[in-house]
Amino acid sequence: QYSLIKDVVSSLKRHRMHEQQFTHHPLLVLSNFGLQQIQVKLMASMFQNMFPSINVHKVNLNSIKRCLLISYNAETQLLDFRHYSVKVVPVGVNKALKKLLQEKFPNMSRLEDISELL
Repeated sequence: QYSLIKDVVSSLKRHRMHEQQFTHHPLLVLSNFGLQQIQVKLMASMFQNMFPSINVHKVNLNSIKRCLLISYNAETQLLDFRHYSVKVVPVGVNKALKKLLQEKFPNMSRLEDISELL
């Protein structure tokens, strides 16, 4: 079973599709591939080799735009394949500062000084 991208986009209230999402490799998450069966190990190895490994100590979090989750169900022997869009946003700051951190420039025509914004 699968869904076409046009069906997924049409079902979303706010879709986030832009070309910069596909400039970097996705973060690959494999779930339930720890079984000792040779075919499960082969599948895990195949998925890991499809995408380059990411060094978690050196990676820039802003460069990760997608996450690919592949989950194996041993009972049904089916794979669930989910592809997520990831957006890094600042948390715990006021709205004006959040705009500055996301490189969106607020309208400062009513302000005398930058301190009024912050």
